Formats: sequence, C-alpha cells, structure tokens
Amino acid sequence: MLTQNALTVLEKRYLRKDENGNLLEDADGMFRRVANAVAEAEKLYGASEKHVEGVAREFYEMMRNLEFLPNSPTLMNAGRDLGQLSACFVLPIEDSMESIFETVKNTALIHKSGGGTGFSFSRLRPAKDVVRSTNGVSSGPVSFMEVFNAATEAIKQGGTRRGANMGCLRVDHPDILEFITCKRDTSRLNNFNISVLLTEEFMQAAAEGRDYDLISPRTGQPVKKLNARKVFDMIVNMAWATGEPGIIFIDRVNRDNPTPKLGEIESTNPCGEQPLLPYESCNLGSINLARMLKDTGGALDIDWDRLRRTVRLAVRFLDDVIDVNRYPLEQIEKMTLGNRKIGLGVMGFADLLIQLGIPYDSEEGVLVAERVMSFISSEGRKASSELAAERGVFPNFEGSIYDKPDGMPVRNATVTTIAPTGTLSIIAGCSSGIEPLFAVTYIKRVMDGTELLEVNPYFEKVARERGFYSEELMRKIAERGSVRGMPEVPEDVQRVFATALDISPTWHVRMQAAFQRFTDNAVSKTVNFPEDATPDDVRQVFELAYREGCKGCTIYRYGSRESQVLNVAGKEKPKQEESSVVRGPRPRPTRTYGSTERISTGCGTMYVTINEDDQGLCEVFVAMGKTGGCNASQLEAIGRLISLALRAGVDPNSIHKHLRGIRCHSPAWGNGGAVMSCADAIGIAIEHYLQERKTGVPTDVITKPTDKLDVLVGACPDCGSAVEHESGCIICRCCGFSRCG
Repeated sequence: MLTQNALTVLEKRYLRKDENGNLLEDADGMFRRVANAVAEAEKLYGASEKHVEGVAREFYEMMRNLEFLPNSPTLMNAGRDLGQLSACFVLPIEDSMESIFETVKNTALIHKSGGGTGFSFSRLRPAKDVVRSTNGVSSGPVSFMEVFNAATEAIKQGGTRRGANMGCLRVDHPDILEFITCKRDTSRLNNFNISVLLTEEFMQAAAEGRDYDLISPRTGQPVKKLNARKVFDMIVNMAWATGEPGIIFIDRVNRDNPTPKLGEIESTNPCGEQPLLPYESCNLGSINLARMLKDTGGALDIDWDRLRRTVRLAVRFLDDVIDVNRYPLEQIEKMTLGNRKIGLGVMGFADLLIQLGIPYDSEEGVLVAERVMSFISSEGRKASSELAAERGVFPNFEGSIYDKPDGMPVRNATVTTIAPTGTLSIIAGCSSGIEPLFAVTYIKRVMDGTELLEVNPYFEKVARERGFYSEELMRKIAERGSVRGMPEVPEDVQRVFATALDISPTWHVRMQAAFQRFTDNAVSKTVNFPEDATPDDVRQVFELAYREGCKGCTIYRYGSRESQVLNVAGKEKPKQEESSVVRGPRPRPTRTYGSTERISTGCGTMYVTINEDDQGLCEVFVAMGKTGGCNASQLEAIGRLISLALRAGVDPNSIHKHLRGIRCHSPAWGNGGAVMSCADAIGIAIEHYLQERKTGVPTDVITKPTDKLDVLVGACPDCGSAVEHESGCIICRCCGFSRCG
C-alpha cells in the first residue's frame, strides 16, 4: 500500500532506530505505536482496558489505510521518550532583553522537541529608539530576528529536521520598511518565513492612496506617517522578487478568535495556517480525500458516509493527543489544555478532483471544495460537541464565542485547519493539501546519477486505458512540465490534469477562499505565478485574497529567488537606456598577493589560487593536478570569468554562494562535508579565503552551501530531485527533505 517514496521517507525520518541507526520498527509498527499511545488518553475519562484497545484498533486502521494521518511530531514521537506531539507553537516577545532571550531559550526547547514556532516582533521598540536603562538605543526587531535565526541554525529538531519560524510585524510598526526588505538577500534569515500583519485601516488607506500612522510600541503614539499605497507596493515587489513577505489580515484573524478574553492573536505557525495566542500550541491532522470515494455503478462519487466516520474518529484522535502530549513548557501546557484547539484538514484534494473528472480551475472544482469542507466542518463540530457531552467543554469556554444561550457546547475551541502536508502526503501517496498537482510526470534523480521517470498514477491509468501512453510521451511531458496544449493528449484529459503553473493565480485564490469559508483557523495555500508574471499580477492577487475573505496570502513566482527587486518602495523602474550601460573590469594590477588552497574533488586534487590588490579580491587561478585537455580548459575559463567579475566589482560573497552546491556525478568527501563538483570546490576555496580574511583564522572545514539557490529553483540538496514550493517552504516528494524560510 505504501509507495517506495513513502518507505524512503519513513525509514529516513520517522521510524524508530537504535543508537547505530538500525531500524527497530516498520511502517505498520509505527502506526501501532502511535495508535496505542494516543488511545491511552481514553483512560483519563474512565474507559475500560477493552474500550481503550478498541479505540486503538480504530486509530490504527484509520492510519494504516492512509485515510488520516496526524502531523509529523505525533508520528515521530508518540509512544517514545520525547513524547512531544504538537507541530505548531506561538511564543510571545515583550519589549525587554529578559523577555527576548527567555523566548530564544524556549524556542530552542520547542525546536529540539520537533515543533515549529511563530512570533510577532511588533512589541519591540524600533531601531535607534531610546533604551533608558542603558542610555543607549535599540537595535530593532530585525536585528533580534537574526538572533533567533542563529539559535535555530544551531539546533536540529528532535534529531530529525531543522527548525522553522514565522516572523510577523504589524504594518504600523516604525521599522516596517526594514522588515519588508529583510530577506532581499535570500541567504539571510533562512530559518524564517516572514509575514506582514495588515490591518483593515491600512488596506483602506492603500486603496485610497492616503497616508497612515506608524505607532511606537513603546509609547503607543504616532511617530511618523507613510503612504499606504507605496508600502503596499513595496510588499508586492518584494513578494514578486523573492516570494516573501507573505501577508496576514490580522483584524480578520482576530474577528475569528474564539477566546477574545484571553488576548489578541499576534502570529501564526511557520506556514501561516494556524493563528495562535501566545503560548498556545495546536496539533494537526489531515484526511486523505483521495480515499474518500466509492463506485456508483461505473462512476466514482464522494463516499460521504466514509468521510463522516473518518472525520469523527479523527476529531477524537486529535483531542486525545492533547491529553497524552508532553509539553515543552508549563505555560504552553496550561494554554493548550485550556483551549484544546485542534486542526483537522485535508490532503489529496487534487487527486479527488482528478478521479471525479473535474478540473481544478473550474466553477465545479470550487463547488466541490465548498461541499467537502462544509461537510468536514459540520461533522467535526458535531464530533467536538459529542466529546463535550462526554468529557466536558474546553476549560476556557466561559466568555468564548460559543458561550451564548443558543451556542453549541464544544470540546475544542477550534476544529479545522488546512495545513500543508508535505511529507504526510508523500507517506499517504497523494497530492499535497489543497494544492493542484506539482507535475504530471517528472524525472527523479537518484544519488548514483540514474534518472528515473515518475508518472502520476492517475494519469498513467487514463493514458493506458485510452491508448495514448508511451514512455516517449511521458518524457516529453516531463520536459514541458504540463500536458496542456499537447495534441497527443485528449483535450478533456488536458483540462483535468492541470498543474500548479497551468492554473491562473485567480483560481488559486478562489480555491483558497472556498476552503477558508468553512475553516475555523486558516488555510495554507501557495498562489503560483509563472516566471514572466509582473508585480501588478501579484498586487491583484493580494487584493483579491482580501476581497474573497482569505486570512492571508503567500505567493511564489517560478524562478523568483534568482531575480532582483525591480521596484522597491515605489521607485520607478530604470529606463532601458539607463540600465543598458556596459560595465568593464578594472585593469589587472602589476603585483598581487594571496594564497593557494588544495582541495580534493571527485575529479582529482585541485589547487585554487586567490589573489587581491589594494581594492580587494581581483583574480582566481585554478589547476587540477597533471590534467590537461577539456577539463583544464574549462577550469581556466571559470577562473578567468571569476577574475573578470571580481575586477568588475561583483561581491565575492555572491560569487562563492552561486558556485556552492553545484553538483556533478562524482562528489568527494572532505573535512566536514562534501565537495559536490569542481565549481563547488572553487566556491569553497573563496569562502575559506574570505573567512580567514575576516577572522584571521585559517580553516579547511567544508560547510554546507549557504546559498539555497540550488534548492529554491527546484533541486533537492539531499537527492537532487525536483522540489515543490508550498506556503513559503520547500518539500522533496522523493526523499522527504523539507525546509521553511
């Protein structure tokens, strides 16, 4: 039942191992471990041993049949010593050094346990603001984000994955312009997704083109005015150029805050779908819609009875998780047990539409989304109400939005969330979350350099049944990335098998809005743009998301991480004649000085000489042992081009970042890491030279590439296969690699 990709991901990241890395369980054992551990919560409510065994069996069957899967920390940690089962946390940051570094410590504990964290930096005073206790000035929110980023870099979550953060700032904070552009350099803050908290007042001011106030968080008073439309343009242009920041409509989020007496929501989890109060956590789970179908006399239809049973059992499962969870902080345990929020969502939605023969980008597709999520929301709320009758309402029920004469008593302050399901959907063998297909066919590259053709199983089935399947056609589709416009593929099949880039951004937003209408929390969804999209296209999508009732919006323009910002802060784009000036290198000096580093590569021993003059680095020479011919000429060419770039004023940091991570079929392993190619080796040498120049301490340690360009434009750093962009994160569906920020 599990695919080879699923088995690979499970063995690499989820299954129990001994101290030598030997597997102690298989997938079936994992499902039993999780089911038994979670069902133990039933004992807290007087259940007999027989009842607990029965519930555990139902949980096990639901997961084994891939009808429902909980979030990754539950699969990894349930029934194990760590026992931390939640994915999402939000921590407060108050305007004091004590609070900031207490939160850094708490973040480390959460990341170590496998969770992701969200923060609002809006309470911190802006840069250069007065600090009375020291008679100094503040360094501002963005500088403290760097501290959190560095702490995250140092901690590997639960031994399985790197931590992820969401950083939020209100649009009326005095440092908002610095925040919007803080990830212009994509090597900065790479453990953060960032989102701007947009208020209703700001959106109105942007629509009217008028100014709005920036408010000092220290005094609560206006300190400056900015033009809202120009700030909105800056957000649009940065998102167009780099995919960030995302936007969150914070007033809309707080209108749906179920416990307003406990405070305001200020942030979300790393992918934006789970708004939480400070110190809250939430455990998520997703129903696999691809398995919620039945044959009705030769045609497939949604199996509503099966979906109802799965929803109700999943709500019970997630409520039980709250009780067996081991929380990393006492404050988190108190808030989580007080509100008992759960987030039941879906995956496999694109697969559901495909099996029903319905195009994703169609009115019928949106209608299916509304029907399915409305049903899940209704049945989930009923299940929560039944649990309330059995176990009691959530402790903070009094004063909540449910506390009214005609209100429904519920066990959980929230029930539904649409999360990205990166690795979960790989395990379940289905499409991710509510996203359309990433690709119909693609080439999977394994570590030995072999290329394997991967074909969507539904497409292969249709192609074989209708007689147009051939490996040649599948490879042609993989090269194009789409079946639309291919005469070899029937037109109705082209319509149904739409990929993310086939679908116009408007349909992406409409689909997100359809799910949001029936979701308590928020919806994780990426609005995909083709490479030639304009900033105005992004602006229209942000405005549409606001009008359609979405709680936020994240966009990704294909290839955008390589692009430069064209229009920041309302500046006019350079005229063609101004931007076409040719810049040449400065002359080579008569005398230079530098050093030579020897590096072992898969092609042999390389010697990289780096020289500089009084203006900085100016030339690079590369030699490879006694080799000659094509290899030597290519290395000489690379060295000459780097030398020209250096003397033309190109930042050497940019050069080494673009060289790092380039792969060939013959990597070599050195001191602390892998040399992936000759180009990578040159990048390593430049990196070492710059580091010694800065610190005075020589090094030969081979670090992992700091430039994520190889990842961000489509190559997995672990296996080399294609990655998907999802809610500000990337996921490899071949090996399970994932990374936010």
